[in-house]
Amino acid sequence: MKFTSFCLQSLLFLMFPCFFFFIGYLSSPVAAYTPIENITIDCGSSNGGQSTDGRPWDGDVSGKFTPSEQQSNNNKSSKPSTAPIQNSVEQVPYITARLSRSEFTYSIPLTAGQKFIRLYFYPTTYPDFDDPHNKAFFSVKAGPYTLLKNFSALLHAQGQVTLIKEFCVNVDGSQRLNLTFTPSPDISDSFAFINGIEVVSMPTNLYYTAGSEDEVPFLGQAEGRSYSLENNTALERVYRLNVGGSQIFPGRDTGMFRSWSNDDDYLTIANPSALPVNTTVNLTFSTIPPFSAPREVYVTARTMGQNKTENDKYNLTWEFPVDSGFNYYVRLHFCEFQIEVTKQGDRVFEIFLANITAETQADVILWSTGNGFPVYRDYVVAIGRNGNQKQQNLSVALHPAPAWTTLYSDAILNGLEIFKLSNGVDLSGPNPDPIPLSPPGNSPQAPTKSNNTSKTIIGIVVGVIAGLVVLSLICFLIFRRKRRVKDSGSNDGASWWSQFSFTTKTTKSTKSTKSRGSSLPSDLCRYFSLAEIKGATNNFDSVFIIGVGGFGNVYKGFIDGGATPVAIKRLNPESQQGAHEFKTEIEMLSQLRHLHLVSLIGYCNDEGEMILVYDYMAHGTLRDHLYNTENAPLTWKQRLQICIGAARGLHYLHSGAKHIVIHRDVKTTNILLDEKWVAKVSDFGLSRIGPTNMSKAHVSTVVKGSFGYLDPEYYRRQQLTEKSDVYSFGVVLCEILCARPPISRTVEKAQISLAAWAQQCHRRGTLYKIIDPFLRGKIAPECLKKFAEVTMGCLLDEGIERPSMGDVVWGIEFALQLQESGEAKLKSVNGEAATEADIDEEGPFKSQSFELEDDSGDVFSSLGDHVLNSKSTSTFSLTTTDDQSFASKDSDRLLSKAVFSEIRNPEGR
Repeated sequence: MKFTSFCLQSLLFLMFPCFFFFIGYLSSPVAAYTPIENITIDCGSSNGGQSTDGRPWDGDVSGKFTPSEQQSNNNKSSKPSTAPIQNSVEQVPYITARLSRSEFTYSIPLTAGQKFIRLYFYPTTYPDFDDPHNKAFFSVKAGPYTLLKNFSALLHAQGQVTLIKEFCVNVDGSQRLNLTFTPSPDISDSFAFINGIEVVSMPTNLYYTAGSEDEVPFLGQAEGRSYSLENNTALERVYRLNVGGSQIFPGRDTGMFRSWSNDDDYLTIANPSALPVNTTVNLTFSTIPPFSAPREVYVTARTMGQNKTENDKYNLTWEFPVDSGFNYYVRLHFCEFQIEVTKQGDRVFEIFLANITAETQADVILWSTGNGFPVYRDYVVAIGRNGNQKQQNLSVALHPAPAWTTLYSDAILNGLEIFKLSNGVDLSGPNPDPIPLSPPGNSPQAPTKSNNTSKTIIGIVVGVIAGLVVLSLICFLIFRRKRRVKDSGSNDGASWWSQFSFTTKTTKSTKSTKSRGSSLPSDLCRYFSLAEIKGATNNFDSVFIIGVGGFGNVYKGFIDGGATPVAIKRLNPESQQGAHEFKTEIEMLSQLRHLHLVSLIGYCNDEGEMILVYDYMAHGTLRDHLYNTENAPLTWKQRLQICIGAARGLHYLHSGAKHIVIHRDVKTTNILLDEKWVAKVSDFGLSRIGPTNMSKAHVSTVVKGSFGYLDPEYYRRQQLTEKSDVYSFGVVLCEILCARPPISRTVEKAQISLAAWAQQCHRRGTLYKIIDPFLRGKIAPECLKKFAEVTMGCLLDEGIERPSMGDVVWGIEFALQLQESGEAKLKSVNGEAATEADIDEEGPFKSQSFELEDDSGDVFSSLGDHVLNSKSTSTFSLTTTDDQSFASKDSDRLLSKAVFSEIRNPEGR
């Protein structure tokens, strides 16, 4: 044992010099760049100071960098004395700030050329200025470029104490950079603030392209297309990583004061990975400038390791959240320093960016000419918009090339930089969703040993007493409920709500409800305290609002410690909807569970607040994707699948629940879409239980619903049936086909009502003229005929003649099959795939000329400007149908009769 201890001590003694040599070697930089300008401004400071990296910072009070102000009496420098600087925060430049409720501008003299601009923020409470949670929203412009818009440093910090935003812009011959800070005009008493500004010259064309020969591959575009990063493009640094190594602070960069993070937080698939390092390698910069990245980047790396069997099974993957709707410039740094890899073909691998193939034969030795020769590769990739998603993941994935092309089944990456590219002059993206606050009073405190026993005894006693009370209350409620059911018979108004008490903002009481012990199943509907709701929405912060309805505002929130996103609907006390709708919504959804119904997670009824908590639907409402929107149009097959989902949800309400449930407010804003585009019916505030006995076919009730969707028969007779939902769904089908609202005030009188106008066009055989132009030529003729047949059946004036929702589901499913059959037919004819994803603008069915006749004898003409528009015909033929599609008008009539049996037979099938 003594001998072993002695050996270990000797080994440690010998390792210490090696350790310090290792640290010293890593710290020795490669050839650094000397910037022409290195300007640092300590905003709000009179004397400035020195940062931890040794650089002096100039104050902006009564100095050469004092900003110009629109209203000087509103512009104040401030020291955050009410929120002391934390130990982890540098004193310079964060201890002071420039704040203003008016616009202010820094005018910084510079030489022409490409510059780094870094903005330093410490979002906290400053004297004379409100809490930054709600008021610190502002925009920042650098010359013509909008760097930030309606920006909240607090939200972008994502729980970090401070924030640095870095940009790259080109300063033209004017030799002056104007940085303008403007409080957001949409927020009362908003203010802008800045703690520090840094402007550093960068080497010419370090990130920009020098000419056409230097353009960057543009992935996912036409083959061979490249991207030119010219001086009129602004960049925002989103990520800069020392892959496989530790963080590199600005003072250890190559003269440009860049910060490099480690990659641990972004590595999603490692399986595992290896972290090779070679501190003795001599780096030779023959392909790229020596200041491209610090030495530490090129002597450390992450590889897949030498397990060939496992490496073939996965991609070494990093995921980076980025703003939707921008192009991104990705730079990958490589250096082969492992002694085994010396020649071409030793390590060859594939590179995928955003699931797009960037390289199939990546060979660092081939690119760099040798071991120890750093190199980087640049790419541009587009991240399009995806519904209402603010951000999407940009993935970087590596995979070994096929075994016959490489000696080692492995991949390597040393460093990575990702920049967002401006859309014209705009770089601004949305604020991230806030991290939820912990509800007040929920901080756990450890009990002391002296009172552990007493607290345990008290807890047991209180628990027993509480259990007895709850048990007695349950027995009482069950007894009371049985008596009510016995007295009321089949009265559909009786429910567990008879035992449920509510407080509203119209009552005098402000106490929280004590009703959580009601007969509401606790496993189906969760009770939230108001403190929990406020924590989930950052105290109902306006930045959380994702929608506004008749009930009130809808907020995006986070529950369960931020792990679960939810939609939170809060009753507006001035809303026309109130306690009854609130009760109805909970009563319906707590007892209904279906894939195509939005799930109610829980509710809050504290202190006069009436709040509902639902699953969050990432893609918002169906209306958001049809018209008056910046979202990309839905493909026809997407629309059919959404129709099928919503119809299944309504069919479940009408026939799958214990009692018939009539939604009474079916419309495109009440059909929500989750992250996988699955449709879910929502908003049950107006719903009613349908007839509960066979002798009564309707419910007599006051007419409620949404204008444009209202069943005319229900409106005339004030008799509600499930066929009223069918009519409203028919209007939804018209919206989906035509991409226009149900009521338009700006068109001719005959076209104001979409339903009436579609029926008229169908009778005249001109329905094709009013379908969504995006869909022209993309709908198979048989599919359109079937879809129109279902839609017109739903819109029949007499409810008894309309199909059931079950028949509607069948009809749209059949329409989808006809669409797929039509595409398959074209594929077999053309010898290639013909789907909506790869057809031209006019679509694969653009040349189809045909005539369809509906049951009334009128000609149904459709699809494109080449369609015949005759007023009478007896037969028709379809040039692209298969043998199972419609062959004659008579066969279709037989099928229609079978499908819509309830139209002609009120008793149904």
